[in-house]
Amino acid sequence: MDGILNVYKEPGFTSHDVVAKLRGICKQKKIGHTGTLDPDASGVLPVCLGNATKVCGLLTDKQKEYRTVLLLGRTTDTQDVTGKTLEEKPVILREEEVRKAALSFVGEYDQVPPMYSALKVNGKKLCDLARAGREVERASRKVTILSLEIEKIDLPRVWMKVACSKGTYIRTLCHDIGQKLGCGGTMESLVRTRSGAFSIETARKLSEIQALADAGKLEEALIPVDTLFADLPKATVRTEWVRLAENGNPLRAESLVLEEPLLDRPTGKQEDGQGGTRIRIYGPQGRFYGIYALQNGGGLFSPVKLFLGKDS
Repeated sequence: MDGILNVYKEPGFTSHDVVAKLRGICKQKKIGHTGTLDPDASGVLPVCLGNATKVCGLLTDKQKEYRTVLLLGRTTDTQDVTGKTLEEKPVILREEEVRKAALSFVGEYDQVPPMYSALKVNGKKLCDLARAGREVERASRKVTILSLEIEKIDLPRVWMKVACSKGTYIRTLCHDIGQKLGCGGTMESLVRTRSGAFSIETARKLSEIQALADAGKLEEALIPVDTLFADLPKATVRTEWVRLAENGNPLRAESLVLEEPLLDRPTGKQEDGQGGTRIRIYGPQGRFYGIYALQNGGGLFSPVKLFLGKDS
């Protein structure tokens, strides 16, 4: 099977556990998730099957949305309540002070990744070093808090809704807010409500996916990979050029039937260096071939991502 499952990861499972269980449910080896969630966190975890694994990196890059509870007055080594308490302080604050401090993080800020994370330093995972009692210096990284909404304050707890860029640690955000307030803080709970185009409202638990598989209806949960690129212009390969396309070759504009003009479309920044304006290309029978980019000078589209088969 090729496509994406919008999985609701329940607390107690690692992201790796989810993938391992899905290999058994789907009876398929080629599966990958699109961004780790902490074991005690829950929420949206898109999982790619078959040729859709080629977009794992693209999905990881998408912005995320979370609901979290910040517990003020406590600092831990993991920056969440599962860790060892390092310090406790009384929380003598006004709600307005808390609100102002939290909202000050909206925008771009330099965040130091936590020791208990899967990031690697000199080839070793930070979490493995932390469990061995070692702490190493970590370079800060620029992350962006796109929005932060305080839903409720009942000190020492603060309920927040956060939208952020890839690579943002909500645990660290909670820690940093606590540091700014001078009383310390740690993350008490975390739910990922959105990852790119995937929302918690349509996410399925593993038990629900298992039930669909048992009923022979697993494909009902499978999201076609081309839906991720619905914002790109669509083009169909003319019949006489199909063989060229199915071999993954560049295609000239005259070999395509565009459903809409490309004029005045912003090219945007393409980090992989593969051209400007992008389109999604289909075969005459509606089969999704992949994403192509218009090369400088125009007239020629080169493949960026192909989804033609297991070897494409």
